Amino acid sequence: MELSLLSEKILKCAFKVHSELGPGLLESSYEECLYYELQQMGLEVEKQKALPLIYYEVKLDAGYRVDILVENKIVVEVKAVEALNDVHTAQVLTYLKLSGCKVGLLMNFNVTSLKNGIKRLAR
Repeated sequence: MELSLLSEKILKCAFKVHSELGPGLLESSYEECLYYELQQMGLEVEKQKALPLIYYEVKLDAGYRVDILVENKIVVEVKAVEALNDVHTAQVLTYLKLSGCKVGLLMNFNVTSLKNGIKRLAR
């Protein structure tokens, strides 16, 4: 599936979750509900996917985990914070590098309008 079409499906699910739940819940609540909606769309979805850090020949289990990986193509990082900042962006860019994915969606559900809480990142 094309990345732009896949992104659209993910965003549709995210807007549905945010519309239903609104802001103010824990990050894990949004993650679980988004995971459910993505599965309902028939997408291949993994949550809390472990990402090893490979340094030359050394594989380190550094504890990095992608919130949601969709179709092994798009990293989705779910937040429920007052505001997104540079460290959140850096986190997603690191996950893109470690996973080999080209597109990441950083989503902050703790906003009145979800369109103001989404950042698309690419490498």
